[in-house]
This record gives sequence, C-alpha cells and structure tokens, in this order.
Amino acid sequence: MTDMTGKKAIVIGGTSGIGAAVADALTARGAEVVRASRSTGVNASDGAALAAWIARQGLIDHLVFTAGSQAPGGPIESLDLDAAHAAFDTKFWGSIRAAQAAAPNLRPGGTITFTSGFLARRTVPGTFAKTAMNAALEASAKILAKELAPIRVNVVSPGLTATEAYAGMDADARKQMLDGAASRLPAGRVAQPQDVAAGHLFAIETPSVTGAVIDIDGGALIN
Repeated sequence: MTDMTGKKAIVIGGTSGIGAAVADALTARGAEVVRASRSTGVNASDGAALAAWIARQGLIDHLVFTAGSQAPGGPIESLDLDAAHAAFDTKFWGSIRAAQAAAPNLRPGGTITFTSGFLARRTVPGTFAKTAMNAALEASAKILAKELAPIRVNVVSPGLTATEAYAGMDADARKQMLDGAASRLPAGRVAQPQDVAAGHLFAIETPSVTGAVIDIDGGALIN
C-alpha cells in the first residue's frame, strides 16, 4: 500500500458508490481527500462554478471523477434527447471541465483518473447515451494524456457494480438481478465498489501507466 501522507486528492462523485470507495481507499493511505458531489453543493454540469470550486482547493496531487453514471436508455427513435444531453453534460463535459480546471494546480507526479463504463466498447441496443458518453471519455483521455503530460491521465471502465444506485429496487429483485449477472460473467461475480476503486488506485499509484483504459467488468467485454 502506497503511503500518501501529505498528498491531496479531489474525488468528484466521492460521497457515494464507486467514488466513496475511492475516497475511502485514498484516506486509508493517508491522503487528504476532498469529496465532492451535488450533495456537497458541487454541480459538475456547471462549468464556471466547478472551475471556481476546484481553483479554491489550491494545489492537489490527484483528481478522480466518478460522477454522472446515470443516463436515459431506450431505442433512438424514442430516446429523450434532452435527458441524454444533460447526462452527457454531467459525465463527459464534467470530466473534461474538471481536468481543465485541475491541471494547472496538479503537483509534479499528479494524476487525473476518469470513470467510463464497459458499454463504451460493447454494442447493446438501447444504450446510445451511455455508450456515446463513455466512448467519448475514453478517446478523449488518450488525447489529454499526451497534451497534459507529464500529468498522467487514465480511465477506469467498470461493468455492473453493486452500488447503492440499485438500493431503490425490491431486495429480492435486486439480488436476482445481481446473481443472474454474476452467473453470466467469466469472473463469476459482480464487482463491488471496492473492486473498481482498486483500479483507480492502480492508475494513481503506478508511475508508468497513462493513457490507459482499465477494465474491471468481470469479463463482460469478452463474453
């Protein structure tokens, strides 16, 4: 475990789910972690406010963005394009806005880690919005890894993850969904938030990793 005492990290989306698991892991390593989300008054889709908030944090070592996992689904002919636009604005443009604002304040050895999703590279009808914004984020991260070097920029791409996003489901239905998904995955299990957080930590702690997409999907992409 890398000792991050004296390091400062911002985790946008850090109050729940994968983001909370990343923030907890960084805190356990001794880092000062600032957790941000709508619940703390940070709106990733408000570019000016986000940039101003990041600037107020001063010098940092790591930026992690996990916010904006939700997007409307359904066939393109009936897709709510306004809702899709809003989702894209939060996850894709929010990630890019955060990177643009944080880059000047990153200390040497600093990193930026985004969060996409396996639908970026798997064709599933009815997932246009999620596929588009995740694919755009993965492609853009590679450009940023070159433009912002030596800052390292990476993406973690999770599959289905057992977070509180499904807490609203009936408990039996939730268990049936997760168990069914696990039975179809080569890994035989659905990821927990801590599994995905381990990917973020790998990106942060491994000095030679940049421009990478780290898949933590239980083998969904090879199914």
